[in-house]
Amino acid sequence: MPRSLHGQVAALDSELPRERDFWKPYRDLVVRTALPYQWEVLNDRVPGVEPSHAIRNFRIAAGLEHGEFHGYVFQDSDVAKWLETVGYCLMRQRDPVLEARADEVIGLVAKAQQPDGYLNTYYTVKEPGRRWTNLHEGHELYCAGHFIEAGVAYHEATGKGALLQVATGYADLISRTFGPGPGKLRGYCGHPEIELALVKLSEATGERRYLELALWFVDERGREPYYFDLEYERRGRTRLMPEFRGFDRSYLQAHVPVREQRTAEGHAVRVTYLYSAVADLARLAADAGLAAAAVRVWDNATRRRMYVTGGIGSAAVGEAFTSDYDLPTDTMYAETCASVGMAFWAQRMLKLDADARYADVMELELYNGALSGMSLDGSRYFYVNPLESVPERTARNPGLRHVKPARQPWYACACCPSNLTRLIASLDRYIGSALGGAAHVHLYVSGTIELPTEAGPFRLEQSTAYPYEGTVRIAVRNAPTAETPLRLRIPGWCADWRCNVNGAPWAGSPRKGYLEIRRQWSARDQVELVLDMPVRLLRSHPRIRSTAGKVCISRGPLIYCLEEADNGPLLHELRVSEPTEWSTRWEPGLLGGTMVIRGAATRVDESSWDEPALYSTASTASVPARILAVPYALWANRGEGEMLVWISSGA
Repeated sequence: MPRSLHGQVAALDSELPRERDFWKPYRDLVVRTALPYQWEVLNDRVPGVEPSHAIRNFRIAAGLEHGEFHGYVFQDSDVAKWLETVGYCLMRQRDPVLEARADEVIGLVAKAQQPDGYLNTYYTVKEPGRRWTNLHEGHELYCAGHFIEAGVAYHEATGKGALLQVATGYADLISRTFGPGPGKLRGYCGHPEIELALVKLSEATGERRYLELALWFVDERGREPYYFDLEYERRGRTRLMPEFRGFDRSYLQAHVPVREQRTAEGHAVRVTYLYSAVADLARLAADAGLAAAAVRVWDNATRRRMYVTGGIGSAAVGEAFTSDYDLPTDTMYAETCASVGMAFWAQRMLKLDADARYADVMELELYNGALSGMSLDGSRYFYVNPLESVPERTARNPGLRHVKPARQPWYACACCPSNLTRLIASLDRYIGSALGGAAHVHLYVSGTIELPTEAGPFRLEQSTAYPYEGTVRIAVRNAPTAETPLRLRIPGWCADWRCNVNGAPWAGSPRKGYLEIRRQWSARDQVELVLDMPVRLLRSHPRIRSTAGKVCISRGPLIYCLEEADNGPLLHELRVSEPTEWSTRWEPGLLGGTMVIRGAATRVDESSWDEPALYSTASTASVPARILAVPYALWANRGEGEMLVWISSGA
């Protein structure tokens, strides 16, 4: 079994068939297809794909070949996230071939590291002597954070310390360079990431100084004098990325000190990374001020600025939050990385406070906003995840060029593919946790989980067809030595449920969204939780203009959409109304096997329109229609076509 550190959950796969195990095929896909494909891309061996040059950058920095740096200033992070994903995969199952390849890359990275611990191919190859001169745009600390995360994961998986040694050497240099002491830089990274990575490093090594440095980075952000203004003047008012000129301080979450922030502002991914660290630091440092800030910004992001799929980032310019209730469905951004980051943040909020509202968002991201970012074959990816798509419009309207009607084989800025695969590979860490003396099950995923409670390991085997069916069977395989509460999440979408323990009904009221079963457990105990999963029509807040008068089809944790492949073109002409009888059916041959939803609707009868008028006082007639909806995460796996999440409501 994989080792479990610092209260993390350990898990094993089940051997259930596909329709009884949602996640195993995806996790297998990461190892079998996504990681090898990404490896080929990183080595520039995929024809027709934007060259990455990432591995070659390291070879040049290591002195193994000559050449120029190619790619974005943060190109190193693609290699780091690939290594981190490998680490999580090896925790699940050792793979000598994959491990040998990773060891080779780690050796290359170590050769590229400078004698003082510095590691960044852009500044080593392209701008030597200018390290730490452009924290605003240079992403040095961002890349450092990703290598720290990779080092921690790979060491935990294999026990090998080479990459962790690289990471600690770099972290020690950062500690000597930044901070409040004399001669140190009082700067922080324009893109948060180093903060959450230092927390991981502190927990992995037991070194509190890394935690303290992370706390300093968080508290320094947004203070006056504004560091990035001073830095800009020192380097002669030059810019690495001219497009940053139009963004204000909120783009970097530096408009006010973190403890004073109240709303989710700026670049959406940066918000999630920053507040993942803030939640960690609030818990580990018992810092009430940081905890309050994390909750305030979380509430704003999830209650006023988040899409129904969990996507965040309403504006393509800046990949950013805008204002409350501004959630357009066609020009939106909803970057895959932002949904991944929301899952990171939710997991840490759960550690801070075991409230199911955080687990509900974590689940929403995993099954919808994040998962839509990868194709079913693991070799194509979405950067932007819209809620409606019309290929002709996206091809011809410059304002929609960022919205792709089909997943792409790669991107010049390739942060999303490796970010999503590392989330899927690390799924074990999201399923459950031991908090406050109780074992919590946050996600219903087939397999075995082991939670390290105060009374000893609590090993539970889950068997379920979730998210397609609502029955979850939990068998106790190893019980704690003392009475231990087991808390099962009752999802926010579930209005009716029942629970049995060893065949007898268990009565109780959920607290903070968790049903508590307190008893002295034995290895023979069985728990059954049945969550009612009716088809639901969701409506949006009245202030969200783009979805007024529309409904969204959902079932369980899944958001559904209409595709042209099933419903024909002109999806906007369809109407649904209540009451409507819905039927669900498992389709084993569709999209790898999925649950579809069918129902009655009406469609505008264009023949009733007064041609050739563009506008008219006459109303149009409607004709009966049937619709078929599929899970949103699976759209665009059957070629290009229209897609629609929010459907007009009415006769």
